[in-house]
Amino acid sequence: MKKIILVLYLQLLSLVFASPTLAVENPLNVANNKVGIHILFDNELKDASTLVNSSHGDWGYVTIVIQAGDKDLTKWQAFMDNAKRNHVIPIVRLATEGDFFNTEVWRKPTETDIIDFANFLDSLDWPIKNRYIVIFNEVNRGNEWGGKANPGEYADLLNFAVTVFKSKSNDFFVIPAGLDNAAPNEGDKYINEYNFLRQMNTGVPGIFNQIDGFSSHSYPNPGFSMPPTFDSPSGINSFKYEKALVQTMTQKDLPIFINETGWSTDTISDSIAANYYKTALSTVWNDPSIVAITPFLLQGRGGAFQKFSFMGINGTFTNQYTTLKNFPKIKGNPKSQTKVLAAETNTFHSEKESIKDFSKSDIKTIQIAPSKQLKTMFKWLLKLD
Repeated sequence: MKKIILVLYLQLLSLVFASPTLAVENPLNVANNKVGIHILFDNELKDASTLVNSSHGDWGYVTIVIQAGDKDLTKWQAFMDNAKRNHVIPIVRLATEGDFFNTEVWRKPTETDIIDFANFLDSLDWPIKNRYIVIFNEVNRGNEWGGKANPGEYADLLNFAVTVFKSKSNDFFVIPAGLDNAAPNEGDKYINEYNFLRQMNTGVPGIFNQIDGFSSHSYPNPGFSMPPTFDSPSGINSFKYEKALVQTMTQKDLPIFINETGWSTDTISDSIAANYYKTALSTVWNDPSIVAITPFLLQGRGGAFQKFSFMGINGTFTNQYTTLKNFPKIKGNPKSQTKVLAAETNTFHSEKESIKDFSKSDIKTIQIAPSKQLKTMFKWLLKLD
């Protein structure tokens, strides 16, 4: 009951206090450079721009993760400013952190996490109108959801996230978690992604009507090694199978974001992987419903993900990197953030400027007097146990 009241309260606030905004823009209605890359750290943005905006490209994409404990305003505003400077469109994926008592799993997120993320991300000046956010990661795996995968719980939190983020700004473009496309059915340890999607809609009927886009982790499974010609619900074209299923549960034609994909050089050579990328980009991924393809990842830095890395340990470039860099791209033309990017400028926030000092005397406080009906409702809300 409290959850319902909170959702209604947030919706009421968005109607009364929020400034008028337009809905998110369909990125497929304008020139769009779908080539992107997944990065682990904010300081990799410049290198990412060099890759995704090469070969006549502009306004490519990066996917980056923000953890619940990493809400550093200076850091993330600098990241957004650099994204604008380098003409890179960020796709920000929400994450919690490893569970304190079980480091093999990620802590299951809460409604409080959603509210905190929404408040923080709304405080940033984004580089374009659409603010792309992905609501967590591979939640059909138990270790990504506190130890036990639960489609109904996730759908409920996703629905809550839509309400909260849209109450802050309709420019938030809400995308659900990409799912593990190779997960089997093993109780609540793993749930096959197609069963998981169906159970999400059972848990919250119409949930796919609420979102703005769909995230796919179209890895070449099994073994991160299948050729791009291998047509399978668990291969690089899994996004097609996912979309076909989701379209039976929504009236929307949801644009696709392939936020993770990639071949493992533990199982195939770098040269073969490079050829696979070239073929995939020209065929399977040359699909008009795809907004962005951000392979995992730019730099593995010698860690567990080095087998997917486009750069060597010492900053060298792999054949995969060269293939993606040389792949012909187009100049994207995303809709600008009206108040900042209506006309392109060379003025950006410095790190010091990115923190707003609300103690300054020249800042005016805007007071909004609620109606009598609102005052009554607020009193009623506060009296709830």
